[in-house]
Amino acid sequence: MPWKMILSFAVSLAVVMVTMPRFIKSLKKLSFRQTISEYSLQDDQKKAGTPIMGGILFIVVPVLVSIIISPSSLKDLDTMIVILAFLGYGIIGFIDDYLIAVKKNNDGLSAKAKLLMQFLLAIIFFLIYRRYAGLEIEIPFTGHVWYMGAGYFFLVLFMFAGSSNAVNLTDGMDGLCAGVTLLALCPFLVFTLLQDKAHLACFITALMGGLLGYLYYNKKPARVFMGDTGALALGGLLAALAMVTKKEIALIVIAGIPVIETLSVIIQVAAVKTIHRRVFPYTPIHYSFRIKGMAEQNVVRLFWIVEAVFALIGLWIGLH
Repeated sequence: MPWKMILSFAVSLAVVMVTMPRFIKSLKKLSFRQTISEYSLQDDQKKAGTPIMGGILFIVVPVLVSIIISPSSLKDLDTMIVILAFLGYGIIGFIDDYLIAVKKNNDGLSAKAKLLMQFLLAIIFFLIYRRYAGLEIEIPFTGHVWYMGAGYFFLVLFMFAGSSNAVNLTDGMDGLCAGVTLLALCPFLVFTLLQDKAHLACFITALMGGLLGYLYYNKKPARVFMGDTGALALGGLLAALAMVTKKEIALIVIAGIPVIETLSVIIQVAAVKTIHRRVFPYTPIHYSFRIKGMAEQNVVRLFWIVEAVFALIGLWIGLH
């Protein structure tokens, strides 16, 4: 199986690297381009017109590569749940991106419609998962297992909706979301290997290769954006990985940067509505660093470093 993991990574990386230039040209021809809000930072206005939906490639390629290299993964329920979550949330993001590309604005799906679709998918995955797995979570450092019963249903809803939206908020600078997600995948790769989930490990390495290939074209100045297609897919994927590996608590730490990004938005909105003041210069919080004068590349590198620390701590928590 190690050779399959290495091959999955290498093939996904190579395919995305080779096909992305033509894919970018196709997105331009279809006019699937980024529109920038009038409230965005001045430097970001230059990004208007950059092709979106680049996430399609790092979704489709790893899924196909992992299945071709390891066909028996189609019979592995854990792997199938993760892949279906990846594809399902990617479809929600695709619909959103498509509406944006057609309407030429940043509205897309309404927040209510998007949340409803996220909940419906989470319910489907929960119903599939509960047929063969328990409704409990492991409490780190204690050795205890907490049976949640019906409560696990609400935890799953929160995980999938929260994770997909949190990763989406992180997708705001060149290379930021892809790099953060790559780092967040590392602990889950370790968990799957330790739990003998070989097919799932093969898929994760395929995705890491695809994401790395995408990152080459998404680094500043980005030639393509993943869009909601990629961001929502990655968020749904992380939630599914946490569910099937029983690392729900560790996910909160592993996804440290997306969690911080989300909290910054929640705090900002609450502060504006209650005390009519801003806590941060701008949210999601990565924009605050830009406003304070830090170059975009330096903000991205800083967030990568912080996420690497969160991933290591999350790994430590997940192993205990």
